[in-house]
Amino acid sequence: MRTTILASFAAATIGIGLVAGCGNDSTAPMDHSMMDTTEVGANHVMADVMFARMMYPHHAQAVEMASMVEGRSTNPDVIALAAEIESAQQPEMDRMVTWLEEWGQPAPTSDMGEMGGMDGMMSAQDMESLMALSGEEFDREWLTMMIEHHEGAVEMAETEIADGSNPDAISMARSIVESQNAEIERMQQLLE
Repeated sequence: MRTTILASFAAATIGIGLVAGCGNDSTAPMDHSMMDTTEVGANHVMADVMFARMMYPHHAQAVEMASMVEGRSTNPDVIALAAEIESAQQPEMDRMVTWLEEWGQPAPTSDMGEMGGMDGMMSAQDMESLMALSGEEFDREWLTMMIEHHEGAVEMAETEIADGSNPDAISMARSIVESQNAEIERMQQLLE
């Protein structure tokens, strides 16, 4: 799974480099050998940038999934968990936007296409199927999908902890690992 995430980070890094290079009149060739630990600023490396750019749409999908619970579930545990996910992840998204602005990087998007099949992300078809469910059937599918989604976020956060250098981004990554692992345990118990 870590290989998939690193490959996605590398692809997105190249994509950012290509977009940034489009407005550059320089005829110098692009350096495609950037590693995740390439310094791009005084207080961050490319791994920090990719963490913010990739975690943002990942969180956006979790918030979207959390919003689906209203009107589809009557389970108070599922409803409470969805509210907690939404209230935790939206402020983290806001912080990621701020970091990217401070680092002079392109703003993140909620476009799930940028995630390119990254582990834990649901397809548009998965999301449509989930929206068509209700009651216990919805709860079971929502919990199953959210566990997979959280596992992907934990992997991304662990990559940031290993490869990042920005103290704030690493701190958020550690918080994501701790909180989402705890939520995974809760969700697994709800599925029993």
